[in-house]
Formats: sequence, C-alpha cells, structure tokens
Amino acid sequence: MSEIASLAFEDQFVRELPGDPRADNTLRQVMKACYSRVQPTAVARPELLVLVPEVCALLDLDPTITPEVTEVLAGNRVVPGMAPYAACYGGHQFGTWAGQLGDGRAITLAEVAGHDTEGNPQRWEIQLKGAGPTPYSRRADGRAVLRSSLRELVCSEAMFHLGVPTTRALSLALTGDPVQRDMLYDGNPRHEPGAVVCRVAPSFLRFGSYEIHASRDDHATLRALVRFTLERYYPQYISGDRLDIAGFLEDVMQRTAFMVAEWMRVGFVHGVMNTDNMSILGLTIDYGPYGWVEPFDLDWTPNITDASGRRYRFGNQPAVAHWNLAQLGRALAPLVDDVEPLRRVIDAFPGVFSSLHRHTALRKLGLTGHRDTGTDDETLLSGMGELLVGAEIDMTLWFRFLAEVPSGSPADRAFSILREAYYAPAELASDQRTALAAWLPTYWARVAVENIDDQERSHRMNSINPIYVPRNYLLQQVIEATEAGNRTALPELMEVLRRPYVEQPGREKFAEKRPDWARNKPGCSMLSCSS
Repeated sequence: MSEIASLAFEDQFVRELPGDPRADNTLRQVMKACYSRVQPTAVARPELLVLVPEVCALLDLDPTITPEVTEVLAGNRVVPGMAPYAACYGGHQFGTWAGQLGDGRAITLAEVAGHDTEGNPQRWEIQLKGAGPTPYSRRADGRAVLRSSLRELVCSEAMFHLGVPTTRALSLALTGDPVQRDMLYDGNPRHEPGAVVCRVAPSFLRFGSYEIHASRDDHATLRALVRFTLERYYPQYISGDRLDIAGFLEDVMQRTAFMVAEWMRVGFVHGVMNTDNMSILGLTIDYGPYGWVEPFDLDWTPNITDASGRRYRFGNQPAVAHWNLAQLGRALAPLVDDVEPLRRVIDAFPGVFSSLHRHTALRKLGLTGHRDTGTDDETLLSGMGELLVGAEIDMTLWFRFLAEVPSGSPADRAFSILREAYYAPAELASDQRTALAAWLPTYWARVAVENIDDQERSHRMNSINPIYVPRNYLLQQVIEATEAGNRTALPELMEVLRRPYVEQPGREKFAEKRPDWARNKPGCSMLSCSS
C-alpha cells in the first residue's frame, strides 16, 4: 500500500483528447474541447470523516488517515503527477436540451493505475465533488454540503455491496466552510456544513459527453471522444480506422438495461435521470436527489423538482432510460453512414429490459428466472404487482418476510408473518386480504413446479432481496447526527450496509420500516437538487 503522493498517476484523458486552450477559471462556453484544466479551491479546516478501505485497496492506497491524504482529498493540495480537470458535456434535463453543462463542482484529480475487485489491472478516475468553481459552474459556487455528500458516499458503497453497477466513493471530508443552500427552493436558505466527497470510477463519461459535440456539429471532437472511449473501454468495437458504432451502442444499451433492472430489484429511484447523469459504462452515477422506495409506489419520485411531472418516478425509470439511449443514438448518428442499425438497437431496449426485469422478479420470489415450467408467470407477477400497490407495503421487508412463510400456507398464516411489512396492518381492507388469498395458491403452485423446499426457497430469496438498504430516514438521522458532531453514526451505518443480505444481530433498527415521523419530513420523503 502506498501513500497518496506515491500512487501510479496517469493522465490519458487530458493527453489524448482535445482540451480547452484557455487556463483561466472563468464561466464561459468551452468549444471543441472535452475538458478544461482547473485547480481545486482550498478550504478552511479540512476534516476527513471517512476513508473507505475497500476503495483504497483498488487504488493501492494506504487506508490510514493522515494530514497529507486529508489535504489532498479535501482539495487543499495537488501532488505531483496529478492533472486536475473539469469535463465538458451537455445534456437533456427533464426532457429538454440544456446545452453546455459540464463539471460545475466536480474536479478530476487524476487517473490511477490500480486493479478491480478481481485483481485485474484497472485504471481509476478519482474525482472531488464540491472542490470549488470551474468554467462550467454557471452561477453556482462549485461547493457541496455535508447533506448531499454524505448521501452520495453512503449510497455509492451501499449499491456496490448490493451488487448494483455503480461508481464508488473513496472519502468524505468536511471543509470547515459554511455553504448557503435553499434545500426546498422555498425562499428559506440556510448555511450548512460544506463537504467534499471523492468518488471513483473507471470513467465518468456520460451520454451528455457525446451530445454536446453533436449538438455543435463538432464531429471531429465527437469522433476523437468516441475513438478514445472504444480504445479504452470497448476495444472489441474498433479495428484500425473502423468504429463499430452500432455494436458500441448495443453494448451500452445492454448495460443500461441491466443497471435499471437492478435499480428496480432493490427499490432505488435515481431521481434525476437526465442524459448528463447516465454513464457510458452502465454505472449508477451522480447520486443527487435519489431515494429508496419504502412503501411500494411506482409513482413515487424523491426529487422535489420533479414533484409535478414525476418524469423520474420509480416505475418510469425504464422508459426514461430508453428515451435517454435514443438521445445517445442521435448524438452518435453523425459518425455512421446508415442510422438504421442504431434505430434497431434503440428499439430493442424494451424487450431486453422486460426480459431482465421478469427474470429478476421471479428470482425475488425464489424461482428460476429463465425456465419453461409450463406455468403462467405473467399471471403470477401481475398478481404480485397488484398486491404491492393495493396497500402501503414496505417493499424490502415484504420479500424478506415472504421467504419465511411456509409453502402452502393459507392467507391468514401468511399475513401473520407478512403483517410487519404493512404500514397499517390493522386497517388492511378485506379486499386486500382477499387479494393475498387469491395470489398465494398461484405462488405455491409455481414453487411446487420447481420442487424446492422451504430452506432452498428462503436461501434463494434472501440472497437477492436485501434486508438492509440506505433508507431515506436512516440517512437523514445520520446526517443530523454528523452535523451535531457525532463521528460514530456514519461508520456504523456504512458497516451495516456492507452486508445487506445477512441479518446482523443487534442491528435490527437498521431494518425497520419508515416511522410515521419521517412520512413528510424533508430529507426523508422529498429532496432537492440543491447541494
């Protein structure tokens, strides 16, 4: 393990792609460039709250918190070998083209030669979020608050341990500088603790990275960026001067479909699926006003900005991913002679996602996802959906408790085990109990077809249905505790979330359904992009 100044730094992105010729850090339109060189802005009193050991291991970084690593990860020091920059990109926001966006408060420090979780060589981009203004900051200050930074740290790592494709988080630092934010956009701003999160990924390229150049008819920069992307991440789609754009797009489509199917599996709602927040590698990226489905609700969005239109609601995430992929296809179209293969890729998304989602839904029930059983799985799954939307049911707990119901149990016995997953079990209407009684025989018949005993079914279900997820109210409690000076609440939550599928004695409070006090509390029910 190395100290941070001794890591194997690389700078392929800035060496191989066109950059902004200007060095001044002023707001402007950056043309014919993929990035702008910029330095982090120093902070007053950096305090490193967390240094994630598993991510340190990927970088071969010593996980010991030292003054030097604190200075670097708070943005106060750039060590030799680093080549800091902010990326240029655009994006469609809430379905409307927004033009140039770019890294307004994110600064990539460097690329680091490390390895992946399997020990294979892997380059990692390390990026500070909240490290000060860049040419892309528009009218903002380039800073971030503890509230949003802590949420990104926790969810990045929680998603990794849940098995969902994601960027990672290396560290979280307090800056000692207050940041003014209007959390609910209601004209009541307040000062909050400033923070910097260091996030890590093979790349932070997003759909908007390609859209910006296509929108400007800058096909030379677009081609250079696509070639760089293929050479580094999709080498199977490049041969000499030939770029297999359709093959590349299909791979991105497949990865995106899998990612969103995994979001639906665990109950994650991204909250702001703009094209500038969609990873070209199929990773969950940019944890802004995300939320976790507690009562199962396909219409729920955690984003207060999306409260009226609900474009990014839980159940609409597959459709938005499809739409976003179409925008990526349009951005890549200038590089091909025939756009029909690109259209076919985009048109294939609904079928690909549907297959993945069906497979995952059956596995959540302890059943084999891809198997000709001669049974009507559509009836089984649609009936389950009707149950989940028919009452306020905690999605996470319902699947965990269902794993404990003995096969063949009648509705009354099943409900006695499932009741704690309901938010108002005593008020459950008779028609909803009747719906459970009608659905269970279909489920038990399907279980019998597979000839699995209760022990095997429970094992299967508990290996795909987590018991611990970063619930909205749990995160808010940790945010408030950390703001008050508590330095144990955050590490404890992160430790629990490292093993999301295994019951941990003494930590039952982390698996409890949302309490009534959190139903409408800011941070527990709705969030904003303000961070």
